Amino acid sequence: TALLPCFATLIPAPATTKQKPKERELLKKARTLILNTIPECDEFIQWGVLCYSRGKIYLAAIKDKIHVGFSIIGLPKEDIKIFEGSGKTARHIKIYSEKELEEKNIAKLIKMVNNKAGIPK
Repeated sequence: TALLPCFATLIPAPATTKQKPKERELLKKARTLILNTIPECDEFIQWGVLCYSRGKIYLAAIKDKIHVGFSIIGLPKEDIKIFEGSGKTARHIKIYSEKELEEKNIAKLIKMVNNKAGIPK
């Protein structure tokens, strides 16, 4: 999938980026995982972060990690407990390394949220 112009702006060449190289690479890996897991999903910037699947999933670089965020609208309580944070409409999983994308079953969570969660307003 070709990079959206907004994504290329968000994650430009290392000399001009706000993200550290580690977080920039994690964002790229997580983006690829999302697009491979839900090939038909949309991609846009909202709330200052990359959003996918009509806003059900987002990516954000936070200090030394990235957050893969998920809408929890309409999810059962047992599913919501999987995620970190205390938001009423969205929660996240913290990712510190590429290995954690697999260890924390992010692809499985992406599918679940894409199929079950409501769209944030």
